[in-house]
Amino acid sequence: MEAYAVIETGGKQYRVEKDTVLSIELLEDSEAGKVIEFDQVLAVSNGSELTIGAPVVAGAKVTATVVENYRGDKVVAFKKKRRQGYRKKIGHRQELTKIKIESIKA
Repeated sequence: MEAYAVIETGGKQYRVEKDTVLSIELLEDSEAGKVIEFDQVLAVSNGSELTIGAPVVAGAKVTATVVENYRGDKVVAFKKKRRQGYRKKIGHRQELTKIKIESIKA
């Protein structure tokens, strides 16, 4: 089994392995090619044993490279009340950062 880690960023938790590419909520001050480190590592596995933090694993870091910043697909929220003539349409596009996991250190 591969080594993996569970990290927290943007209020969400992600299970990551080396060379994983994933989209997370926008990170401030992140341009393409920049190397970032995640200190909020909740769990780390080396392939055979699992270390769970309380709440984080001490000394564990996950290093990633920013691939790009982009905006996600539009999500449309539509509200309607029948027979009242009330209709409301609201759209939202979330700003995202695509990262590639380079290394997991425990």
